[in-house]
Amino acid sequence: FSTRIAYTTRSAGRHQLWVADADGQNARTALTSPEPIISPSWAPGGLQLAYVSFESRKPVIYSHDIATGKRRLLANFRGSNSAPAWSPDGRQLVATLSLSGNSQIYAMDVNGGTPRRLTQTPSIDTEPVFSADGKSIYFVSDRGGSPQIYRMGPQGENAERVTFEGSYNISPALSPDGRWLAFVARVGSGAFVLHLMDLSSGSVTALTDTTADESPSFAPNSRMVVYATRDKGQEALMTTSLDGRVKTRLAGAQGDIREPEWSPFLG
Repeated sequence: FSTRIAYTTRSAGRHQLWVADADGQNARTALTSPEPIISPSWAPGGLQLAYVSFESRKPVIYSHDIATGKRRLLANFRGSNSAPAWSPDGRQLVATLSLSGNSQIYAMDVNGGTPRRLTQTPSIDTEPVFSADGKSIYFVSDRGGSPQIYRMGPQGENAERVTFEGSYNISPALSPDGRWLAFVARVGSGAFVLHLMDLSSGSVTALTDTTADESPSFAPNSRMVVYATRDKGQEALMTTSLDGRVKTRLAGAQGDIREPEWSPFLG
């Protein structure tokens, strides 16, 4: 349990970014803002978090040093700056920027510089995440007419569709061992359900019977997934085993709890 979970809450007009132990205990506030805080993303080693803040009345990406509380501006380009994710070596971020007018995926050096555009489509491309080996970036695109998950090389090459079941698949999360893809699929008349794909076979299974699942994130041992959902009428953070049989509700803050992100093993 040498890991932590970050998540966001909204309560009484206050937005907060929290860091807690892996079981939800000992939660500490990393940041409080009157404007939304979304999309926390752990850097390799678990010492920094990237996140999106709306303090400037638009989405801007910062990094936050967990030990010191210091933060650094990472992306405040024209338009929207959202959905940050770190590369496995910690040297760059991929994010969704609307520099070109529509939302596309860019790579940025963590020390600054001009972002490099990785996708070149008239569609919305968003939610990029690296595979653990750094050889692939998974992302969501509506280039086929509805949101689906795609995979491309680290320079944006050879994009191919990964999800084919259903008409709405979002929020990709890759297991650290490279075997699994967790994602959220819209099912039936509008239920959002956590699913798991075996990347070697392409087989897909539903992990929950809830209807408002969001934001899956793998434990660093690849054996569990944390996600946000509604449980007994309340917002909650849950963990599930990969077969969906063992589920645990995490202790934690009250209010609107969202976007859990499981840290790597702490460096």
